Amino acid sequence: MNNTPETAIHTDVMIVGAGLSGIGAAVHLQKNCPNRDYLIIERRDAIGGTWDLFKYPGIRSDSDMHTLGYNFKPWRAEKAIADGPAIWDYVNETADEHGIRDRIRFGHKLIASSWSTESASWLLTVETGKGETQYFSCNFLLMCAGYYNYDAGHQPEFQGRDDFQGTWVHPQFWPEDLDYSGKKVVVIGSGATAMTLVPNMTQRAEKVTMVQRSPTYVVSRPSVDRVANFLRAVMPSSWAYGLVRLRNTLWQQLIYNQTRTNPDRVAQTLIEDVEKAVGDIVDVKKHFTPTYNPWDQRLCLVPDDDLFTALRTGKAEVVTDTISHIDATGLVTGSGEHVDADIIVSATGIELLNLGGADFTVDGKPVNFADEWTYKGVMCSNLPNMVQTFGYINASWTLRADLTAEWVCRVLNHMEEFGFEQATPRIPDLLAKTMEKRYWIHDFSAGYMQRMMPKLPRQGTQMPWVNPQNYRKDKKMFRGSAISDGALIFTSRHTAEEPLKHAS
Repeated sequence: MNNTPETAIHTDVMIVGAGLSGIGAAVHLQKNCPNRDYLIIERRDAIGGTWDLFKYPGIRSDSDMHTLGYNFKPWRAEKAIADGPAIWDYVNETADEHGIRDRIRFGHKLIASSWSTESASWLLTVETGKGETQYFSCNFLLMCAGYYNYDAGHQPEFQGRDDFQGTWVHPQFWPEDLDYSGKKVVVIGSGATAMTLVPNMTQRAEKVTMVQRSPTYVVSRPSVDRVANFLRAVMPSSWAYGLVRLRNTLWQQLIYNQTRTNPDRVAQTLIEDVEKAVGDIVDVKKHFTPTYNPWDQRLCLVPDDDLFTALRTGKAEVVTDTISHIDATGLVTGSGEHVDADIIVSATGIELLNLGGADFTVDGKPVNFADEWTYKGVMCSNLPNMVQTFGYINASWTLRADLTAEWVCRVLNHMEEFGFEQATPRIPDLLAKTMEKRYWIHDFSAGYMQRMMPKLPRQGTQMPWVNPQNYRKDKKMFRGSAISDGALIFTSRHTAEEPLKHAS
């Protein structure tokens, strides 16, 4: 029997999403806010998020697991560049170790969230897998729903697609019974998914051709971190994990900073490394030399040279060109080349979705996120008691997810200590009118991000109205800065907000 808004199931904190971020947030809550009750709603029927959804051949991390893993749970497997099933095991093991599974309501999709200042709570409208409507309420909402649409991937319109007589596949919805043994496969795309699919599918396919409109920077790394494995053998695993995590985060930041200060040198190094790996069988200038600077879009990781090995065997090929049209037996490029295909995999990206696609209202007024400002990249101006977890585009996702969860616990403990019920970022009117507006993710040209940016809150140029996307700065911002900073306004139902002072 459905509950009603008046009989909504209440919890102190509601976490939306039981993937990598949501399970990690639950652990942090249990550890740092033991007096707070919480629930997790998960639209799917399993833990794991991305690592439960994607089933395409070779699905793996594009970051090392010493930084993609949680800061409280060492990664103990031999391979640091892990496959999807290993990461799924890691997330599920974390949930079971901390007794989180019983807190999850599976098959529950958040449809709408409505904040009431009068009750200092969110009312959540949730659709169950049975088509019923359930209602929950919470004092604090922690969105860990990821950033892309689970129901649809990005699919450009290709002229003649309906004429194709073979099998058309999007990696997000990989058919479990797809048999590509001895088949000619075309993979459209140049991102991490395409570069994972190509070497894995060559193991069974007759030939795999990656058709890309433009090249992507790639970097090869060993899947096994021998230093990490050695350290784990000679010292406690938590010490070894901490040391390797520190080394890797510093290395990530160093490389990223180099791409900002000396992009030409970094680009030259990346391209020279590819030339050494593939020899003269591939035109590296044409197929692996992008027109943009490194980290203007995400670098693609190639573990153990697997893509380059596949290219050297001749079972894999790269074609760099536009697509004129699809025909019955493959595709035709803009220059007129026909690429035969029994199977076409459209690895053309994801569709971003803000906050899981749910509608938000505050005291009955719909929220237009594009009209608001981001606060520290985790909260939105004028939205009380709601935090969104969004990781890094230039480093491992979980580094920022951990920091976000730690900061949420600091906020909750501050509210408990001083009797506050509401925490709301408020930007002074003068500052909102005079500060430069930037996209929520600044200086990143990837298409999947650019398509979504106009719909998200803006960031400015002054703290705390920024989204640094910098681990060093974020550690200082989330761990070192005061919770009560004059921009995050704390109130209770019995006290009115003080007028904001205009910032200079």
